[in-house]
Amino acid sequence: MDITRESLFFAFSLTLLAGLSTGIGSILAFYTKQTNKKFLSAALGFSGSGVIYVSMIEIFAKARSSLEMVYGSSKGLLITTAAFFGGIALIALIDKFVPEYENPHQMRDVQEMEKTKTQDPALMRMGLFSALAIAIHNFPEGLATFISALQDPAL
Repeated sequence: MDITRESLFFAFSLTLLAGLSTGIGSILAFYTKQTNKKFLSAALGFSGSGVIYVSMIEIFAKARSSLEMVYGSSKGLLITTAAFFGGIALIALIDKFVPEYENPHQMRDVQEMEKTKTQDPALMRMGLFSALAIAIHNFPEGLATFISALQDPAL
């Protein structure tokens, strides 16, 4: 792999753009005065569809091709499909059998969410930890984006 100045600049720019997109998207939360249910529903649906697309199209296909090289065509597809639906079943079981006082996955009405204090220290702490978790999660993705762009910019 021959690394040129142009390919290095392209890979760094692509990674920077991806990171800035996350930051710009999160800044929007600070400039909303009132919760718009339609916008929130559309935004969550759009982001959820992106995650589903990546898992169903890209990750599933790569896992399938890797397992087919090892186990053969039909067995590789069977293992990939079983692992995918097994993961769904495992998360469903965890959600059902792990007791919590309040279900974090339960849909809330906007009026319920607005009743919380905006300067609640526990809420601020949770927000900071969420931001830290997102940063830790995005760091390996940034490295993967950078290395992928260096190897093949067409990806």
